[in-house]
Amino acid sequence: MDSSSGLVIVGGGLAGARAAEGARDAAYDGSITIIAGEDAMPYIRPPLSKEFLIGKDDRASIDVHPEAWYAEQRVEVRRGLRASSIDPAAHTLTLGDDEVLRYDRLLLATGASPRRFRGPGADLTGVHLLRTVDDSIALRDAIAPGGRRVVIVGAGWIGLEVAAAARGYGNDVTVLGLETVPLNAAIGDTAGSVFAELHRAHGVTLRMSTSVAGMVGAEGRVTGVEIDGGEVVPAEVVVVGIGAIPETGLAEAAGLEVDNGVTTDAAFLTSAVDVYAVGDVASVLHPVLRRPIRIEHWANADVAGKAAGRSMAGQKVEYDEIPYFYTDQYDLGMEYSGYGTLTAGIDPVFRGDRDAREFVAFWVNAGKVVAGMNVNVWDVNETVQRLIRDEVVVEPARLADPAVPLEAFVGTSG
Repeated sequence: MDSSSGLVIVGGGLAGARAAEGARDAAYDGSITIIAGEDAMPYIRPPLSKEFLIGKDDRASIDVHPEAWYAEQRVEVRRGLRASSIDPAAHTLTLGDDEVLRYDRLLLATGASPRRFRGPGADLTGVHLLRTVDDSIALRDAIAPGGRRVVIVGAGWIGLEVAAAARGYGNDVTVLGLETVPLNAAIGDTAGSVFAELHRAHGVTLRMSTSVAGMVGAEGRVTGVEIDGGEVVPAEVVVVGIGAIPETGLAEAAGLEVDNGVTTDAAFLTSAVDVYAVGDVASVLHPVLRRPIRIEHWANADVAGKAAGRSMAGQKVEYDEIPYFYTDQYDLGMEYSGYGTLTAGIDPVFRGDRDAREFVAFWVNAGKVVAGMNVNVWDVNETVQRLIRDEVVVEPARLADPAVPLEAFVGTSG
């Protein structure tokens, strides 16, 4: 390529596509190249465990942009390629086939990979991971016929969303979790129990405080999951959902600062000149928390991706968005906004009918709302975010009282 080759984005997911979009929005007129590891145009991952998995969304609906958009915006997407090394001093990126690309500015949007089960039987046929669209298609093919015994290892968001999908197809579903309550690490025991009750009401067997020893099988196909103590839980389908690991290998080999992700400032700039990082792989300095945080949810890739593109294009950026994510399970829809690192050990304040699963939960730290979760209550997320952003001081009793409008709290800052 030319000695000055514009912006190069490593990673063909949502964050990478939005970065290209953000750069064009910022009037960047140079070349933009996306190096996509998968042989696919950039697509959105959340539906892979939700709408796409249950057959509600088709393949085209999960693409970030129609293919024609990339040609119109002069964004080259090079599919099915992996980057092998970065030379920050030379401003070059080497691909797996030894092709060397020069860049003016480089963005790492390499995402994360599902954490694999390292015990016996992990490679048996019928044991699934869920990260790519091909993974989702394979899992859907396995559970869509119904009438199968499905065991899910992991009681986080992916595990519970897959459990809901599998039950929707009429399968017998068991979830095995290390923690005492599902989603403990994400939202704590009290809010997590809402989801435990939801799944039990839909016929899912939850076996918590349970450690998996290995998968067992016959003739190369999984037949069950062995838990500590020797019991085998029968299964024709096993889904491993035990977290994700940021893809930091390129950055580490290039000498970039890495600490639970590639460390960046609030403008997504890493410790190397002209090298940026965003999305699941990045640990970005948050101006409010005054420390780096790494967020794996789609909204971060979506909004931060655009911001990183603007930053690469030369705009001044200080990314201070409040983390946000959502889930859909059975007839429950949920949105969460806030700083999970500030909620540890705090019981939420519930506003609404928890038994009917129609409520808003607030986490209050030092008198201020630091996170909020609305369950089957809509058009309140923007207000929740304002409460958090404005550092509103609240009285928990008033916050829990549905007779007091949430808007009454907005603008009352501490």
